[in-house]
Amino acid sequence: MAVLSDPISDFLTRFKNASRAGNESFSAPHSNVKEHIAEILKNEGYIWNFEVKGEGVSKVLECKVKYSDEGKPVLTDLKRISKPGLRQYVGAGEIPRVLNGLGITILSTSKGVLSGGQAKKQNLGGEIIAKVW
Repeated sequence: MAVLSDPISDFLTRFKNASRAGNESFSAPHSNVKEHIAEILKNEGYIWNFEVKGEGVSKVLECKVKYSDEGKPVLTDLKRISKPGLRQYVGAGEIPRVLNGLGITILSTSKGVLSGGQAKKQNLGGEIIAKVW
């Protein structure tokens, strides 16, 4: 198995690839940050559900991809913004809107991983993890 320098990007890429390939679900190695990102994606309607399977170091996060009634994936695209080599931080008033409010921004704040809307309500800024639409 290859050593990953950016496990969050790997999780998001697995999600994008699974939705474009028409797969019902995908799995990724577990971490607390990825679990919080999956919770946000579930709350915003991009995945049906997610489960944590296994114990200890062999924990796996399994997510069910959501599709529209026509069979098209709900996820159009996503973009990883803050990368290990170049972190991107914003204040509470600078949180970007994605496609005029049709998408979401995922932020890592002092209160945990939040969507852009939740962070604005709590007047929190932080590191922009990704934009999803």
